[in-house]
Amino acid sequence: MMNIEQHQIEILRNKHAWESKRLLRTIYESFYNQIAALIDPVLKGKIVELGSGVGNLKSAIPHAICTDLFPNPWLDTVCSAYAMPFEDGSVSHLVLFDVFHHLERPNAFFKEALRVLTNNGRVIIFEPYMSISSIAVYGLLHHEPVAWNVPINHSDDSPSEVHYYAAQGNATRLFFRLETEKWLKGWKVFHKQPVVSFSYLLSGGYSKPAIYPEQVLPLMQKIDTMLSHLPSLFAARCLVGLTPE
Repeated sequence: MMNIEQHQIEILRNKHAWESKRLLRTIYESFYNQIAALIDPVLKGKIVELGSGVGNLKSAIPHAICTDLFPNPWLDTVCSAYAMPFEDGSVSHLVLFDVFHHLERPNAFFKEALRVLTNNGRVIIFEPYMSISSIAVYGLLHHEPVAWNVPINHSDDSPSEVHYYAAQGNATRLFFRLETEKWLKGWKVFHKQPVVSFSYLLSGGYSKPAIYPEQVLPLMQKIDTMLSHLPSLFAARCLVGLTPE
């Protein structure tokens, strides 16, 4: 079982980092804007974020419904990605920011997503991306495993209990290195983009100190733009959009 006490310690630590680290907020603002650009305003229904953590997506999408496995005052509801408390066809968008790599059974999630989404609804996923340069950073400096060669469970049955799982490399493996049709049926990928972001990697994220001062961020972002034509070498994040076929 997932340890609620440890989960809450990490959430409160992240909340403190978010509130005290303006560099982090600025970088994440650009990530959230990329996610918001994939929101289709024509679609009617709820915009739901799964695994919201400290609920920062609302800074870019104020009407998003923020959820997580455990309650906190800034969240709108508590639920699992495998069993959502939403009616059939009532959700227009499901947003997963750094959540997909915690899904031990991704097909089970997509089965539930298919139930709650409206016609032409969207799943938007923002994840770590394993390039030649970033895989070393994620592997050495992040506490979660990359799990590059660990088998992925493709069962579409929900797990009997939710326990801690992390495999940072899963999005890269499943969406960029394998053909989606081989493991995910009934869905099509309408957007697939590696994102170069040394500005993020060197910011220290939530848990490490920044390697550069906030004033240098514009320069770091220019470097990201210059390197963006070589994502297999330099990308650190990825943005994926899916819709039911």
